Amino acid sequence: MDEKAFFKMSYGVYIISSCNEGKQSGCVVNTLSQVTSKPANLSVTISKNNYTEKIIEKSGYFAATVLTQNASMELIGEFGFKSSKDIDKFSRFNTKVDSNGIKYVTDFAAARYSCKVINSVDLGTHVMFIGEVLESEVLNNDEVMTYSYYHSVKKGTTPKNAPSYTEKTAQKGYRCTVCGYILEADEIPEDFVCPICGVGKDKFEKL
Repeated sequence: MDEKAFFKMSYGVYIISSCNEGKQSGCVVNTLSQVTSKPANLSVTISKNNYTEKIIEKSGYFAATVLTQNASMELIGEFGFKSSKDIDKFSRFNTKVDSNGIKYVTDFAAARYSCKVINSVDLGTHVMFIGEVLESEVLNNDEVMTYSYYHSVKKGTTPKNAPSYTEKTAQKGYRCTVCGYILEADEIPEDFVCPICGVGKDKFEKL
């Protein structure tokens, strides 16, 4: 099976968030999609290893924002490669709260949705949530980010919990042991910081 065939499918880049008993959680996904229009339902698939998946299961609600092409790698790194179980991901960014008490990031967000879970499907490693859209809003008219743009222009990497994650082939340079970012260089500068997850050079391994 040629795993590169899956790279030809079109995806967006989104932040999914939820809240349970006052605990706010969020993560980056590329699996949000509209499944019906009347009523308006969205689906999202999240790894069982992801803390946000557990919060959605408990609360029965989730919010989603569509990221724009100018979304910072700091935002993607915070929500894509760290755990809400350990840190407050929302503290560094502008946010609002929907009618369900769920925070959503307004920075670099083209649109947002608030959903009530009406069904879920256990997919083994992941869970697919089907959500009825209770609220939707256009936040700005900037170009939205596709998964292809994220990889080819932003030079982003894929978290291990993502459905589209594959092992990297051999490359020259250094790899971040936290998020998998590849630095193509002969040496790492002393003050280098990973543009995805923010760790220092001591967390990089030579390829």
